[in-house]
Amino acid sequence: MDDIFSQFGDVFGDDLFGSFFGGGQRRGGQRNRGVRGSNLRIKLKLTYEEIAKGVNKNIKVKKYVSCGTCGGNGAKDKNSIQTCSTCGGSGQVRKVQNTFLGQMQTVTTCPTCNGEGSTVTAKCGTCKGEGRIFNEETVSIDIPAGVTEGMQLNISGKGNAGERGGSPGDLIILIEEEPHKELQREGLNVVYDLHISFTDAVFGIQTEVPTIDGRAKIKIPAGTQSGKIFRLKGKGFPNVNSYEKGDQLVHINVWTPQHVSGEEKAMLEKLNNSPNFKPSPDKTDKSFFDKMREIFS
Repeated sequence: MDDIFSQFGDVFGDDLFGSFFGGGQRRGGQRNRGVRGSNLRIKLKLTYEEIAKGVNKNIKVKKYVSCGTCGGNGAKDKNSIQTCSTCGGSGQVRKVQNTFLGQMQTVTTCPTCNGEGSTVTAKCGTCKGEGRIFNEETVSIDIPAGVTEGMQLNISGKGNAGERGGSPGDLIILIEEEPHKELQREGLNVVYDLHISFTDAVFGIQTEVPTIDGRAKIKIPAGTQSGKIFRLKGKGFPNVNSYEKGDQLVHINVWTPQHVSGEEKAMLEKLNNSPNFKPSPDKTDKSFFDKMREIFS
C-alpha cells in the first residue's frame, strides 16, 4: 500500500500521499533558495561575413546582477540571517491529519520564509534586501557559423539575477541579418547580379565579383546570353546543423543603353540587318524561371 501511494508523491512533488498510516518522508527535501531571475531577450545584428565564419561577440547587457555587497543573500551581514522559526530551517511545513484511512501527512512550502529556510533580520543597504541590483554586464557570446534570420540562441544563466540568491534566468539572442550592399541571401546560397555590356556579352570578358570572402575572378565566355547563371561552388553559407555549404550564383544581366547618338544608331541599324544579330534561341535552352527552379529545388 505504501509503495502504491508513494508514486502519487512523485507526481505531485510533495508527499501529499506520503503516508496514510504515519511515517513517509519528502523526497529530495531541498530548500528553495530565493526567486529565479527572469529571462532576457536581445536582438543581435550580424553581417554576412560574421554569419559565414561564426564570430565571438562581447555585448553590454543592462540587467539585474547579483549584489556585490551581500553576495546576493540580501542581508546586512552574516549575523542578520537567522534560521526560520516556523520550519526550523527545512523550508517546509508538515501537517498530519486524521482521516478515515488513518493519518495523512502533507508537506507545504513554509509561508514565513517562502521555502528558503532562513529569514533576514536586517536588509543590505545596497540592494535593500533584494540580493540584486540593476547594472550593466559584458557578456561574451559565441555565434556559430551558418545562423539565419530569426534564429534564437539560448545562453544559460546570463539573464537577470534571481532575488536573494535565486538562480539567474537565461539570455535569449534573436539573430538579425544586416543587409549586404551587393549580395542577396537565398537559403544557403548567395545571389549576385552582374551587369555587362552588349559587347562584353558578344566577345566575352574576365571580371571580378564580390563574395562573402572578398572578391573572386569569373570568366564570362563569348556569346553569353542575358539571364545566364554561373555557379561559384562553395562560396555560400554553411549549414549550422551540418557540413553542407551553399554556392554563389552569379546572374548575368546584359545592359541595354537607353540613349544612343546618331552615329551609334546608324551602326546598330546596320548590325540589326545582319542575320547573325537576329534572335535565334536554342530550343534546348531553359528559361530563367526553369533555371531558378532547378537551382533552388
